[in-house]
This record gives sequence, C-alpha cells and structure tokens, in this order.
Amino acid sequence: MTTTRPSDLDTALAGLEATGARPRAGGTDLTACLAHGVLAPGPVVDLTGVPTLRGIDWRKDGSARVGALTSVHELSADPRLREAYPALARTAGALATPQIRGAATLGGNLLQRNRCWYLRNPAFDCFQTGGDSCPAREGDHLLGVVVDQGPCVAPHPSTVAVALVAYDAVAEIAGDGTGDGAGTRERPVAELYDATDPARDHVLDPSQVLVAVSLPAPTPGERAAYLRATGRSRAEWPLVEATVRLACADGGEGPVESAAVAVGGVARTPLRLPEVENALVGALPGAEPGAAVDEALEGLADLCSPLPGTRYKVPLLRDTVRAGVEQALGFARA
Repeated sequence: MTTTRPSDLDTALAGLEATGARPRAGGTDLTACLAHGVLAPGPVVDLTGVPTLRGIDWRKDGSARVGALTSVHELSADPRLREAYPALARTAGALATPQIRGAATLGGNLLQRNRCWYLRNPAFDCFQTGGDSCPAREGDHLLGVVVDQGPCVAPHPSTVAVALVAYDAVAEIAGDGTGDGAGTRERPVAELYDATDPARDHVLDPSQVLVAVSLPAPTPGERAAYLRATGRSRAEWPLVEATVRLACADGGEGPVESAAVAVGGVARTPLRLPEVENALVGALPGAEPGAAVDEALEGLADLCSPLPGTRYKVPLLRDTVRAGVEQALGFARA
C-alpha cells in the first residue's frame, strides 16, 4: 500500500482523481476497514499534510468554520466552541473514548463506514461490497434501524453528524470528480446522506474531499443536552442517541422560543424530530416538559417501522429523547 502526503488541497485532489486512492484523515475507520477486509489494500492520500483543512475560524457574526481535520477532542474541548455551540461540544465529548476522540477528525467521523457486522465480515456480500442484498435484513440486525428508509438496515454511525444536523450546519466540499482543481461547493450536512442508495454511507464521490463545516451564528440563551443509550456488551456504538438544543428567552431562563432535536442510531441517516421540536416551544426551564411534548414523544412510534429484532428501539427512542429534553430543560424527576 503506497501512501502520499501532499501539502496542499489541489495536489491531494489530483492524487485522489489520478490514482483512485483513498483519503485518510485520522485513520481510525480506514485502518479498521482494511483490517476487516472491507477494503482491499490500495494507494492512500494522507490529508494530514494539508494545513488548510485544520483549525477553527471565527467570523464577524460569531459563527464558526471548522476544518475537516479538526479532531473530535477539539470540538469538545475548545472553550469558545463550548460556549457558542454547547450541543456540539457535549455530543463530541461523549463519543467513543478519549484516545479515539484525540485521533478521529470531524470529516472522518462524518464520512465513516457503517458498523454492520455483515459488511465487516468478508464471508458475506452486501450492497456495499458489490452484492445485491442486505443479509442483515433477514439475519442478525439487533443494532439495525428502527426507521426503515431503504434497502440497507445499518444505521449511520456518525455521532457528530447528529449534532451538526441539529445546528443546520453546512459542509464545504472540494473537487467535482474531474481532476480540474479544488473548486468548492456547499451543501447542508444533512444532505451528505441518502438512504435510498444502499451501496454508500454518504454521497461524496471518492475523489471529493470534505474541507470544512460551517455553523450558523450562535443562539443566545441556548440550553443543550446529549444522551445516548448503549448496551453493556456492545457499548462502543449507541443504540439510540439524541442531541437537544433549546433557544430560551431571558438568557436561557425563560420559555423555549425554538428547539432542535436530532437523533442517531435509528435510521440510515441522522433525523430531526420536528413534532417534538414544535411541542417544546413554550416549555419552561426547570419544569416538566408538559402534555404537548408527551404527546409528541408518544407519536414517535408512528415514525418507526421496526425490524423484528429492533422493536426494542421504539420505546428506547422515545425514552432517550425524553431524557435528553428533560436534561436540556434542567428538569429532574423526583
């Protein structure tokens, strides 16, 4: 396996286009995919030598542009990010282990492969390895989707994506597959994922590079929470996870004026829950969410289309979101 480490983005894009190489950022997922035979050995373009892909830039309106090579640890620990985007910082800080957070990057987390054990077992073929079926659908899908969006039933594994979808963040992408340079385009982070294509975990062309993610100007009085439900024997990846953002009046002490609730571990893409968001408007910090929120949470069952082995995720989704909402509001049950 040959590896090149270019020092600028144009050279990196040209290398990806010319050789069909794979990009490497933190390398945590690429290493695992190679070890499990998900990917055959081949040329690699190491992006860590491109300085423009790293770091946090602040704009005049207080918004942030975060380079794709910025580590997950930096997302959770940077003081200004923690103050401006508390839901992102909390979500990133709960991801995996300190060692993984130190190595993993923003871009790598957003564009990683799913963790389905059929995909990562070379004895099986699936849509993502050139096959024409999803063996997990009829097989062992204990960790699979509960909102069935398409042929593949492996949830998207990006925890950071859940938070960024809650912020309506925008991804900056370089390259158009022609090898003609680093022209960039933007698209919402939510649109990096397309559940209708079972062969891919994201929509980027192999020769494209995620350059950065832009966040909107911070919301005054934001209250935030992140909660994940995991099994003790398989605790690395959440069964259900929820990021909650509440914009409250009076510097965070007044009624909720707007809300964003995003969930992961339940579908091929991160999902927003608009019914829960709408029901939260008017809720009071420190108080029980109220009947409207309870009704919206119970209504999540209508969103679900569980597989036989994922029926347990229907109440787990409801209860995880409820706990996240209560945590963001600062409501403690007796």
